[in-house]
Amino acid sequence: MDNVVTQPKKTYDEKFRADMDRCLAAADWSLQERVALACRILHRDGHDSALAGQISARGERPGTYWTLSFGLGLDEARSSSVLLVDDALDVLAGDGMPNPANRFHLWIYRARPEVNAIVHTHAPYVSALSLVAEELIIAHMDTCVLYENCAYLADWPGVPIGDEEGRIISEALGDKPAVLLAHHGLLTATESVERAVVLAFYLERAARMQLRARAVGAIRAVNPELAREARGYRGSPQYISATFNYLARCVLRETPECLT
Repeated sequence: MDNVVTQPKKTYDEKFRADMDRCLAAADWSLQERVALACRILHRDGHDSALAGQISARGERPGTYWTLSFGLGLDEARSSSVLLVDDALDVLAGDGMPNPANRFHLWIYRARPEVNAIVHTHAPYVSALSLVAEELIIAHMDTCVLYENCAYLADWPGVPIGDEEGRIISEALGDKPAVLLAHHGLLTATESVERAVVLAFYLERAARMQLRARAVGAIRAVNPELAREARGYRGSPQYISATFNYLARCVLRETPECLT
């Protein structure tokens, strides 16, 4: 091995990012299509709880948001069933009615102008973890994208159809991209539909790992410096985009009608 040329890890990381920029094509889905794909991805990952949960994306006009019509499950989402609503949850485009629980999304959009998409689900492992007054533990490379990135709301404020619940959840989220909601579920709020979905995917994965590991013994903490390095690697825009596109391809192979 003496003849092997070694370089700093940063050199390999920079090459990998440059290769992703060069080789990975950007998807050209519309915002409505991305919301529909997001719903189907999360259904495929088991985030369903009947009609609970919402996915939204900020519209081009100030104070407008795209969201799935109420009454449909995540597995029924199509781009044609995604509505454009305003701050009063009045429908501006599309047929149907919005989920009244979307109201708390509005508080986050107002408080965080950089946020363009929100995912909220009652995924099973996150929901189970939310019952035991324990914050999310990140101790695996796959989930380090959430290291120091997940807030915690310790007290359930009730069904989030009012303004008070919106204020409480928004304040608990703070400047983080994710929050574990006690007795409730998960929420991610980021600059894109892609990142919000990928973080929700890994938040549920982290909760599942945590509950399974706890059945065996105590969870060992990871080295903070290495966890932050993994967060930057797995959380880069290119990596997030590639992950979302892979999950979307899985959906489209099984249910291509979601883009109709």
